[in-house]
Amino acid sequence: MELVSAEGKRSVPSGLNGPALEAQAALDPKRPGIILVPGASGKPAGNSEDAIPNILKKAMKTGLSEKLKQAFNNEEVIVATVCGGTLLPAMGGLLKDRHAVTNQIGMEALGSLGAIPIEARVVEDGPRFVSGGGVTSGLDVALYLVDRELGPQIANAVEKLFEYEKRGTVWRAEGIAPINFNEN
Repeated sequence: MELVSAEGKRSVPSGLNGPALEAQAALDPKRPGIILVPGASGKPAGNSEDAIPNILKKAMKTGLSEKLKQAFNNEEVIVATVCGGTLLPAMGGLLKDRHAVTNQIGMEALGSLGAIPIEARVVEDGPRFVSGGGVTSGLDVALYLVDRELGPQIANAVEKLFEYEKRGTVWRAEGIAPINFNEN
């Protein structure tokens, strides 16, 4: 695991007034593996510097959008997003007609950006894109990917280490669609 940023080595703030983490290198979308796009922490709305819409707009002004596009086109890369991080590839047009989830506050925006919003903790749209809803669903995304990539024994060991059991079903666009009992 390596913490990277679109800009390269730099201090990356974490959370509201939280400690900063040090990105060690620039994101390399050609490198095989998993790229995890985290969420944004801030005020849900408004025009202040720490408002999530402004944080996401600022991220889009970096080289991140182009790097994510390259990652989505690389057959050896899995892109996973958590919470508001799902909005970044959507803002770059990468989730058009793809199933995804974000924090409940951003679901309408996700749909308006061309994605197909799914109300679930974890959504898999093909084997190379996985998204998680709210903040704690990031643990579920991570455990799902550990299970899928390394197997259930390793996933179980990680669950025991974290003292956290994966929650919910991973939604996929396969199988029989449920009946909508609210339709006439």
